[in-house]
Amino acid sequence: MRLFHDAKYDFIRVQKWAWMATAAFIVPGLIMLMVRGVNYSVEFTGGTLVQIRAEQRPDFARVRTALDHEGLHGAELQEFGSQGSFVIRARAAVAGTDADNTALTRAAVVRALDEVIPAKADGQKAYFIEHSYAVGPKVGAELRTQAIYLVVLSFLVVLVYLAWRFEWRFGVAAVLATFHDIVATIGFIALMRMEVSLVVVSAVLSMVGYSLNDTIIIFDRVRENLHKYKRNDLYAILNRSVNETLPRSILTHGTTLATLLALTVFGGEVIRPFAQVMFFGVFTGTLSSIFIAPPVLLYIEKRWPGQDVKGARSVTTAAPVGPAGPAPTAAATR
Repeated sequence: MRLFHDAKYDFIRVQKWAWMATAAFIVPGLIMLMVRGVNYSVEFTGGTLVQIRAEQRPDFARVRTALDHEGLHGAELQEFGSQGSFVIRARAAVAGTDADNTALTRAAVVRALDEVIPAKADGQKAYFIEHSYAVGPKVGAELRTQAIYLVVLSFLVVLVYLAWRFEWRFGVAAVLATFHDIVATIGFIALMRMEVSLVVVSAVLSMVGYSLNDTIIIFDRVRENLHKYKRNDLYAILNRSVNETLPRSILTHGTTLATLLALTVFGGEVIRPFAQVMFFGVFTGTLSSIFIAPPVLLYIEKRWPGQDVKGARSVTTAAPVGPAGPAPTAAATR
């Protein structure tokens, strides 16, 4: 497929519009996050785990609706083992006699299941509660801390790799663009009032990988073009590199977004938060690799020129890249 073949768009020229568009989304999300705080799931806040074995697999959509009616909002359901076995993680909103509301939560789960799973002909329940016990937030808190460490570690590894492969300036630009994607995704989670679970955290970590990969591919083409077109200025080389990698970015991320859209619509309640966060993260990661990372690199190289751009020291605003013809040279932009 030859989509966007021989494209010559001037992406850097619209960087101000890109910054304004992303700020218009990030700022309200961060404000809402500061006002309302983070809506953590039971995995992070602690609660009660109820393990159930039913004779037949129930309708989980109806189970969730019944749990909401009993005040167990945001309850998590997960199947395991044989058909009809599943786990409910929830926390009663009203304080009970025990610190973890285990008794109240179990009673609410029983009432919800009685509504969804009809009793047998002899009046006996068609399900059996095997276990119910309190789960603390310690494991979730540790995983949340490890997720932060992983993001910071990935940034450090990218800085070291790009400093060795290219220059430290490329690494700083890639990390700043990816940090922008993380902040934008957190703003999206806050605006959507999504519950932060381990599934959502894993989606954010996966999004970081997609964004970094796309940015590094573009910067690798920038490095090649710096040596190939030594008479072009950095502005023209960045635009050329983004245009040359545009078909790859559109096809790769387009198919990924199509898959995530299908998961969002048809994937069910368990996978839907992951698909939604990943969809937004991949989308904003693609845009940041095109509209954010190259201008950031241009600014850094303008302030602190490196050896890789010694033949492209002119960083003044170049003429727009037309629909045809070669990219503007340094002489043409002076």
